[in-house]
Amino acid sequence: MQRSLKLICSLILLGAVQPLWALNGPQQLEAFLKDLTTLQADFEQTLQQDDDQAYSSNGVFYLKRPGLLRWEYTAPSEQLIVADGDRIWLYDIELEQVSHRSQRAALVGTPAQLLSDQAPISEHFQVNDLGEADGLSWVELLPREKESQFSSLRLALNENNLQRMEMIDNLGQTTRFVFDNLQRNLPLDAALFTFKPPPMIDLIGDL
Repeated sequence: MQRSLKLICSLILLGAVQPLWALNGPQQLEAFLKDLTTLQADFEQTLQQDDDQAYSSNGVFYLKRPGLLRWEYTAPSEQLIVADGDRIWLYDIELEQVSHRSQRAALVGTPAQLLSDQAPISEHFQVNDLGEADGLSWVELLPREKESQFSSLRLALNENNLQRMEMIDNLGQTTRFVFDNLQRNLPLDAALFTFKPPPMIDLIGDL
């Protein structure tokens, strides 16, 4: 009888503390973004097009909140994307071409807006819990802004860390990211988030 009582008490206590660690997807996303100041990660990006062809690239990603981003693509071709808080710069090294546009307009409804903006998630996105799959907790974000280029963003988290990201654009194409070596709140050099177009390079204004 005493042993049974202890077992029942243990189960009650286990049930009481379970919510502290068994967080669902939206809760893990909130925990991931809480107190986030910087982020660095390797990534593999895959674009799945309507003809079922997939195009892959990889590189390294840097973030400093609020509003600073840097994507370095190393393969199959070198490209650099820098968001300096005012404008987004795209430098295609192979084509020797630089394009730029307003950061505020370019980031509407994108994962970059979610990661770099310190506003509550619900201000820009409707948040849906998609449950678990492949050992990961999935969240769907539906952009509230009509100008968004994406119809749906899906994030996969594990132990409050971002593992994967899927973006479905308004043309039905899916872009997938897998993150590795993710490091948060490390000191990052401010020079990472500045860009000066090289001389003798084609410069294209707002896209």
